[in-house]
Amino acid sequence: MRNRTTKNYLPSERGQAIIVIVLAIVGLIAITGLAVDGGLAFADRRKAQAAADSAVLAASLARLRGDDFEAAALYNAQENGYNNDGETSEIQVFTPPVSGPYMGNEEYVQVIVISHQKTYFAPVVGFKEITNKVEAVSRAIPPKREQIMNGYAVVSLAPMSDCKELKSFWAHGESTLELYGGGIFINSEHPTCAFIQEGSSSLVFGDAAPFNIVGGASIQKVQFIKRLFRPTYTTNDPRSLSLAFLPATGNSPVSYPPPFEMPNIGCGNNQAKVDSSDKTTMSPGYWEGDFPPEGVTTLKRGIYCIDGDVRVQSDTELTGQGVTLVVNKGSVRFSGDAKISLEAPSSGSFNGLLLYLPLENKSLVVLNGSKESIFRGTILAPSSKIRIMGNESAYGYHSQIIGFTIELNGSSRILVKYMDDQNYDAMIFSQIEFGQ
Repeated sequence: MRNRTTKNYLPSERGQAIIVIVLAIVGLIAITGLAVDGGLAFADRRKAQAAADSAVLAASLARLRGDDFEAAALYNAQENGYNNDGETSEIQVFTPPVSGPYMGNEEYVQVIVISHQKTYFAPVVGFKEITNKVEAVSRAIPPKREQIMNGYAVVSLAPMSDCKELKSFWAHGESTLELYGGGIFINSEHPTCAFIQEGSSSLVFGDAAPFNIVGGASIQKVQFIKRLFRPTYTTNDPRSLSLAFLPATGNSPVSYPPPFEMPNIGCGNNQAKVDSSDKTTMSPGYWEGDFPPEGVTTLKRGIYCIDGDVRVQSDTELTGQGVTLVVNKGSVRFSGDAKISLEAPSSGSFNGLLLYLPLENKSLVVLNGSKESIFRGTILAPSSKIRIMGNESAYGYHSQIIGFTIELNGSSRILVKYMDDQNYDAMIFSQIEFGQ
């Protein structure tokens, strides 16, 4: 009879699979929670940000109108699904902002949206809700009268252009544009040729005024774009230092039509008249036909509303102090050999406005004159090509020159000296802009 050996039994593993399965289920639920609840939270954050953006714009608009901006923000947020009930969402409105780069700045409004998003699967791992906190800041700028386009001396307003037929700012020929007191702004978004420099045409900036372009530039000769600096140290060479530099591209565009009020200017029933005694002097008012009429060399102080072409021919003279030329229909051409001395009014509603072509007039404007020519005051032709020709005038243009497109041509120097007190200030429209 064989001896029976007692068997050694290991502890039972029965039930361990259930624990593994439960842990796997919890893990799967956690992953599902991350996918589902995380996705819902992300979607809610985007929705909350859109609501904050909309609410802060509503608040800024109400502020411009003098209404209750906080109530406007709360109502707008509620319309977008955030009712400020303290349970699912909270809306906070501040002016000035209580945080961020604009903290303490009275021009800005801040809206903070706090959203509490309940979870479906995440409670398994201890997250019963997810909180999103977003904010938006905007600036309300009331309308005000100030210098046009931030005081740039030469402005091309065209929002789009090309490299052939519609050039927004084209410098060619052998002319030299020399600027003091104001820079250049080019509004075209064309990525490569919003500004075109060809041939020997040069730009010289006599001070630190900017050269800003929304799009890009096509520059044939970089050395022909210069900025002059006078050395502050003692030197045996008193001449200025001439340094080539590139324009700043990628600037923010302005809307077109431009964001300022066009002059509301007319002559009523006044008829312009030629002095019957000497035939060379003219009084202001409405004029139909070519301007000035033959033989007229002097314009009396006032506003001239012209339905016709303005022509100052070679070897003629035209003088006028305190005058504004409003060209409703027709083009403007000042010849290179003409002696022209035109100065805008120094007071009144149209102080500083020399030449104006309304938005409806898209005719060409050619600016030229002899060495003795004087131009003082704003030249505003927002729908026109303005062709600026060299005239070697020592006085030049004490003007802000604003056109749809700008062309520099000729073979001599074009001097532009911009001074705000000699030019027209317009009513700048109220604006609302997001904080960065």
